[in-house]
Amino acid sequence: MPQYPLGITTVQYAEAMPDPDTDQNPAPDLDLRLVRYFTVVATHLHFGRAAAALHITQPSLSRQINALERQLGARLLDRTPQGSRLTEAGETFLPRAKALLRSAAQATAVTRAAAEPGRITIGYTMGIIVTPAVRDLRRRHPDADVRTQHVVFKQARDAVLDHRVDALITRLPFPTDQLHVTVLYDEPRVVLVPNDHRLAGKESVTLADIADEPLPRIPGADPAWSAFWAAAALPDGSPAPYGPVIQDVEDKFEIIASGQAIAITADPGCNHYRPDLVAIPLHGVEPSHVALVTRADDRGRLVAAFRRSAQSLLTGPEPPTP
Repeated sequence: MPQYPLGITTVQYAEAMPDPDTDQNPAPDLDLRLVRYFTVVATHLHFGRAAAALHITQPSLSRQINALERQLGARLLDRTPQGSRLTEAGETFLPRAKALLRSAAQATAVTRAAAEPGRITIGYTMGIIVTPAVRDLRRRHPDADVRTQHVVFKQARDAVLDHRVDALITRLPFPTDQLHVTVLYDEPRVVLVPNDHRLAGKESVTLADIADEPLPRIPGADPAWSAFWAAAALPDGSPAPYGPVIQDVEDKFEIIASGQAIAITADPGCNHYRPDLVAIPLHGVEPSHVALVTRADDRGRLVAAFRRSAQSLLTGPEPPTP
């Protein structure tokens, strides 16, 4: 979740913004900290889990949400013994709350960029190496402040649009509107199974071979992303069976190794898997596309320079020697 360290803490919110000098009932000034707390509770629908994610106590979080509800003059959440659920007002406010937070994050980032034109943050997702292009950019622009940051795959699009990173090397697919996308190279897809799996000794497999195998589920992932990595269009047109819910890649590896599921993943050309897992080439499917993603309206010189470095130096794994 983005932070707002430049002192941007309140924002006036209304569908049609009134003029406070003439309107008898001006819109309330909302504390963005409280708005952020609400979005976290809305994500977890449980005050205890939301409080843990925010690193505050549950009673304190309840007080903050109550304060926000008083500011808005509407109840946003119904509390139940099993958790919480959004009220109609909460459902209405949630997308607008997220838009407020994004707008504040963008305002902060754009202001900083204007004050620090020689700075760029380059993001990358799991299993992707950006070092050659980053080193090349630093060599070509020794006075620039070039930073790198790991990005969780589920946050790829938001990380770019929220200005947490200025350029991101990641795997498609996900929604790319408002983004400039440059495909750099392809990676073949493989099936990851435990060493004692019935398919472990095969040289390659197809979707038909894994049609009945459960695949991990990742909550909150983009549907297009999930469909691609689940290869949801099985030969008979049925949806891929889903197995346990996971939150990150280490969970995935453990679930596969224990025999609860298999997974379709990219082969980056290096043995980065656990020794108790086997990667088998998956034939008959589109490869994974690794791309450089930037904001569509970003014309910064460092972004353009990094694009040139990435296109020149990030070309994917070397093909295997025959």
